[in-house]
Amino acid sequence: MKKAIMSCAVDNVAVALANIDAEEKVSLALPSDEVVKEVAAKEGIPFRHKIATVAIGKGDKAIRYGEVIGLATEDIAEGGYVHIHNLVSPRFYNKKER
Repeated sequence: MKKAIMSCAVDNVAVALANIDAEEKVSLALPSDEVVKEVAAKEGIPFRHKIATVAIGKGDKAIRYGEVIGLATEDIAEGGYVHIHNLVSPRFYNKKER
């Protein structure tokens, strides 16, 4: 069963379709139900929250729907929880913090 969905193939975050446990193997699928890859969750991810599909470096763009939804404020490992604790709007990101 797919546990997370990517809106399009260029996304580097996916949305959890159910609660995901730490270390759980997660199949990442496109809306067409094509499974793109499988990642291991680094921590618990709540339903409707985001999981990194690849490693995202500090200052790198988080992409969903093929669009930038934020910038990472810290390194996020593949399978990591992506949320307000490690992501900020590009409008408010201070590039000097990098």
